[in-house]
Amino acid sequence: MASDLLNQRTSGVLLHPTSLPGPHGCGDFGPNAFYFVDWLQTAGQSLWQTLPLGPIGPGDSPYMGSSAFAGNPLLVAFEPLLEKGWIAAESLAAAFDAEKINFGQVVPWRLQRLREAFAGFQASASAADRAAFAAWLQAEQSWVADYTLFMALDQAHTPALWPDWPKPLSRREPAALAAARTQYADEIGFWGFVQWQFDVQWKRLKGYANGKNIHLVGDLPIFIAHHSSDCWSRPDLYELDAAGHPLVIAGVPPDFFSATGQRWGNPLYNWSAMKADGYRWWIERVKRQLTLADVVRIDHFRGFVGYWEIPASEPTAVKGRWMPGPDYDLFAAIEAALGKLPIIAEDLGVITDEVNALRHRAGFPGMRILQFAFSDDAGNNFLPHNYARDTVVYSGTHDNDTVVGWWADCTDRERAYAGEYLNTDGSDVHWAMLRACAQSVANHSLCQFQDVMGLDGKHRMNTPGTIGCWTWRFKWEWVSGDATEKLAHITAASGRTRFDRLPLPAYPEGKNKP
Repeated sequence: MASDLLNQRTSGVLLHPTSLPGPHGCGDFGPNAFYFVDWLQTAGQSLWQTLPLGPIGPGDSPYMGSSAFAGNPLLVAFEPLLEKGWIAAESLAAAFDAEKINFGQVVPWRLQRLREAFAGFQASASAADRAAFAAWLQAEQSWVADYTLFMALDQAHTPALWPDWPKPLSRREPAALAAARTQYADEIGFWGFVQWQFDVQWKRLKGYANGKNIHLVGDLPIFIAHHSSDCWSRPDLYELDAAGHPLVIAGVPPDFFSATGQRWGNPLYNWSAMKADGYRWWIERVKRQLTLADVVRIDHFRGFVGYWEIPASEPTAVKGRWMPGPDYDLFAAIEAALGKLPIIAEDLGVITDEVNALRHRAGFPGMRILQFAFSDDAGNNFLPHNYARDTVVYSGTHDNDTVVGWWADCTDRERAYAGEYLNTDGSDVHWAMLRACAQSVANHSLCQFQDVMGLDGKHRMNTPGTIGCWTWRFKWEWVSGDATEKLAHITAASGRTRFDRLPLPAYPEGKNKP
């Protein structure tokens, strides 16, 4: 079903759940997530794309978390825990910024509330709930056993990175690990409880969305963080020295945007070791992501053909070199294990014929960003008249400004070209872009939720290479009924939903706002 979805004509919205409204400091899987699904249905949309749902890492980024398999604890909603009686209502009273996430305040507060809920579970959970938790731990043991132990050890040895833990633990000596599991049993139980609730709540939300014909599009970063349970538990799969520190790291070479390139810092895979292992880690990783989403976008797809290898000792990306990736061999192994893969390839950047060949051979649609279309001439690949059907077009992604922000800051030449191409004087540029995306031949059209509301650059989610990002949230009162109906009509007029669903009310079930 999910792979067939990529051959259909669809429309959707990009919004990370942390951006949802809610009383607890950041968006989560609580009532507002269900309201957003209702809104998507009202607006004629069939796709909800998120950023990676894993734990956040340095700089609060969802692309550098402590596990490639775990979920973000910040997304666990408190309402279901309150209904179970595992946490007291008065414990949830706090004041937070409704338009931005203060991670320094929100993270410790939410983790403390989750600890209280775990204590409540331990004290009063029913036999059925305890059995469900135990069954989940057993079903997910292939990753959760290492993850929960890693998190317990991380808490005990903060701020040290795992290679700097006591050697018996960093080297995973069996006796030391067994002793740690006993010593930190309660902490291990806590992290398992959080992941169980993440899965339970996400499964409920995803089922609700699928029941309304809304499909979830996930996001899988190509690389993982060095300080992660994945790297600690299988150091043989990465290019590390004897102590566990990276020998080489990921990034991209110097280009028009940066004279020194980008030094991401992720450890690089030992692809020969992964191949010898039958790419088992990758198979399990994709399998896990396909339980969380109907379709998965793979970030930095070109890295599977060739990746930029930087010596870990280098302060910039300048002195790197291109190295060959696994190419189709990896995806052939994953497909042999899991079947036809519902994957979107993020094929942005410097794309070679070899990258295009891999994408076509694997059968994955590529991406186009309309904001990139107006700096060149009519041959620009990002212009809609140059698209192929196996394309996912975005007005902009989380790494782009909002459309209104882009219009304000683009060059005079880009503005003149875009104005002519989109037939806009700028007063409705967000609708002009959304309409151009929707009316293109691309099978899939997506936009940032900010662009439905016509918000300016102050509402940007991420500016690559800067700090203080990922904090944006919205309020329901910003979402007008007129905008909702307009998006629905554009979607129907371009053949991405049915006209017989229109006209539609401003909000589902007569709600003015949640």
